[in-house]
Parts: sequence; structure tokens; C-alpha cells
Amino acid sequence: MKKSITIVITIAFLLSAASSSFAQTKVNWKNVRVLVYTKNGKGYVHENIPYAVQAILNFSKQYGFKADTSSNPAVMNENNLKKYQLIIFPSTNNDVFDTDAQRLAFRRYIEAGGGFVGIHSVTGTERNWEWFKMMLGGTFSWHAKFQTFTVRVIDTKHPSMKGTPTVWEKADECYFAKELYPGPRVLMVNDFSTIDTTDAKQKDLLKKNAGTFAKYFPSAWTHDFDGGITWCTTLGHDKKDYTDPTYLKHIWGGIEYVASTVKPLNFAKAYAQRHDEPVRY
Repeated sequence: MKKSITIVITIAFLLSAASSSFAQTKVNWKNVRVLVYTKNGKGYVHENIPYAVQAILNFSKQYGFKADTSSNPAVMNENNLKKYQLIIFPSTNNDVFDTDAQRLAFRRYIEAGGGFVGIHSVTGTERNWEWFKMMLGGTFSWHAKFQTFTVRVIDTKHPSMKGTPTVWEKADECYFAKELYPGPRVLMVNDFSTIDTTDAKQKDLLKKNAGTFAKYFPSAWTHDFDGGITWCTTLGHDKKDYTDPTYLKHIWGGIEYVASTVKPLNFAKAYAQRHDEPVRY
């Protein structure tokens, strides 16, 4: 009898521990302020950016949070960043900071417990900054031509995936990354076996960039990194995505997850004095 009770208690404890890994607080959106940062470096700039910004502004009206937008890297200072529970980079690319002081301010915001959401081409951002690449989990290497392929959710119980189809036939760019960092928790994958390889060059590039991955490559993930909480998706190339209810549910899932998980900022926990100093584990 005692053994049976012990087993029941143990199972209950394990189930409780498992559910607590996704512990979230109900968001009081009136107390949330978000920075949507749209600065791009030299090189390709996505035409979807203003559409993504408008989609986030529409979310702010719908849910009642405050949203500021800026492409000015001067906003990356500690006094300003203290106002935000969440920073969103929609399809940013290349160097988005002008100075290392701005990079340091962003890093210290994350170290203080800040939230971050990256959309679509975000892995192409700050390709020469090791800490930023570690935060993202890697850096851009290549994407296949825009086409319809299969996306699969592999972590169906994660709260940010509740609005995303388990199997999604989507027209988009299948992204690949290099310099992969092992920290992120993968939520969704691109099934690159469904990519068109009738073009020999595309086939070779696909094989090269897939590396040791056999069939699937991460397309959405969350990452508790260096004090902060991040969520990223590589989907969202087409400007039409930002009026598509299915895609909007997908990115809203990430925004809601981060906003409900972050705690009040504590800059006493921010330790970096240089943007590029080693991470303290």
C-alpha cells in the first residue's frame, strides 16, 4: 500500500515538473511595451518589413499593449531599453547597430532578463558578432528558392505552437544556418525533403547547407540564453503572410509566449562590460 502511494506521489510530482517547464503567467497587456526594431545594414532589405510592423501594431490595438517602432540604432541604450518587456526584429539583415556601445546595451538588456522575438531573416543579422549568433542559435548560410514545402511542428505541447498547424504546406523560403549553437529548443522544422531539387545547382546547395541534418532543419525555436528569453521563426518572407490568419497566429504565439514568460528586468544581473566578452554560464 505504501509503495503504491509513493508511486502515485512520484508520478504526480513528475507530471507537475513537466508542466512547470512551460509555466507562464497571464499577461496584463496594458502593462506591456514592445519595441519593433527595423534597422537594416548594407545589403538586401526585405519588402515585408512595413507589413510586419503593421501586423504588430494591429496586435497592439487588439490586445492593448504599447508598441514603439524605430529604425534608429540610437534607441539601443540602457535607459531607453528599460521601458520594454520585449524587442522584435522583423526580417532584419546584416549589421543593425552602428556602434559597439549599442551592441553592449542590447546585450545587457538580454542579460537583465529581456525578451526577444526574431522573424524570418533575423539569422542574417549581425553576422560578425559571436554573442548575437549564439543568442540566435546560429547565423544565416543559405535559403532555397521561394516555393511551397512542408513545415512540421515537433513540439506540439509548447504554448507558442498552439496556433500553428502541426503539418503546414507553406509557400516560403527554406532557411539554413551555420555556426550552430546547441542551446535552442527546436519547436518546428522545415521538411527539406519536400524542396524541389530538379535544378542541379539547387540540389547541390541544399545538400551542402543541410550538412549533417538528414531531412529536417529547425524553422522555429525558443532559447533561454544569457538571462533572456528568445523566440524565432524563419518563416514570413512573403508580405502577404502578414495578413494571413494562419501565419499571424504563428508569430502571435511567439510574442505571447515571450511576453508571458519574461520577468521584470533586473539590470543588476547584467554583467557584460564589452559587447564581445565571453558568456558567463
